[in-house]
Amino acid sequence: MGKSSFGNKFIVTTWGESHGKALGAVVDGCPAGLSLCEEDIQAFLDRRKPGQSRYTTTRKEGDLVEILSGVFEGRTTGTPISLMVRNTDQRSRDYGNIAYSYRPGHADYTYDQKYGFRDYRGGGRSSGRETTGRVAAGAIAVKLLQELGISFCTYTKSIGPVTAEAFSKEEINANAFYMPDAQAAEKAGEYLEQCMKNHDSAGGVIECRINNVPAGLGDPVFGKLDAVFAQALMSIGAVKAVEIGDGFQVTSLNGSTDNDGFCNENGVITKTSNHAGGILGGMSDGSEIILRAHIKPTPSISQVQQTVTKDGENLSLEIHGRHDPVIVPRAVVVVEAMAALTLTDALFQNMSARLDNIVKFYGRD
Repeated sequence: MGKSSFGNKFIVTTWGESHGKALGAVVDGCPAGLSLCEEDIQAFLDRRKPGQSRYTTTRKEGDLVEILSGVFEGRTTGTPISLMVRNTDQRSRDYGNIAYSYRPGHADYTYDQKYGFRDYRGGGRSSGRETTGRVAAGAIAVKLLQELGISFCTYTKSIGPVTAEAFSKEEINANAFYMPDAQAAEKAGEYLEQCMKNHDSAGGVIECRINNVPAGLGDPVFGKLDAVFAQALMSIGAVKAVEIGDGFQVTSLNGSTDNDGFCNENGVITKTSNHAGGILGGMSDGSEIILRAHIKPTPSISQVQQTVTKDGENLSLEIHGRHDPVIVPRAVVVVEAMAALTLTDALFQNMSARLDNIVKFYGRD
């Protein structure tokens, strides 16, 4: 299987399956000297682990991370950092009825067409549990970016028809949905209760805001920063669309309303607005980067659905097992992790973009 790695300078390779012995990631390219311990990573994994509320799967996984290499006496050594999270609560018997049939909305059929063989226990590599490795690696990227003063604020913008209208940063961690609006969170809960009563699921939107990003990251043609962000977020299994800045809204705007002006404030060039979401011409412009990922409804639902067997026989299928009625809250940290990995890689690639910066670093007085 190709393409289990992401990045060019800060490279992350994830490994493992939903019902295998363990999952994890290898991070190659992290500089030496970063203060790092398992607790730093665990804080991020705790944000995505199952069983946090009645709106997440009841699968009981502690998601305890082990650092196997690349850290000595509390600091990174510059060598590959290997991370592992053991699976402890697999119930593979729940998937016996899909061993020879294809679940609607899943990768079962496409896996068979590509490989002719698949791990049907929870989806194998296509399971949302694969994101465990991404989040563990993303925690390292976030900590590295914090050294540069770069910060993230990621939250649920909407669930189903319910959109957060107010914004309170403190409220994000105060409800089960990571929404910045308490009233919206309450309405989202009511909506999900109805979905669960109907054995159905819901989707939503996750917004990620990144501050203090220097201008000039990204490349103007095929390596556009917005294109790489889009690819990174779209690589998350549940994401079906990505917006940057005004996103879909730009189709109904005019140039006069969509353009961001520039001004000089005390000798610093800034923008008068941020419709572009912090990226112009494929490169960061120094203002807040605004990303939105649109998450599809959980495809595993208990309703009877129409499908076929591997041999093409029509049948009705009811999916058993433990599944999230909504993926969005647990995916918030996944979106943040992929955004952090993208930004870290872009920073490292940008270090050789200008000769004066190379001379400044390596030159002699």
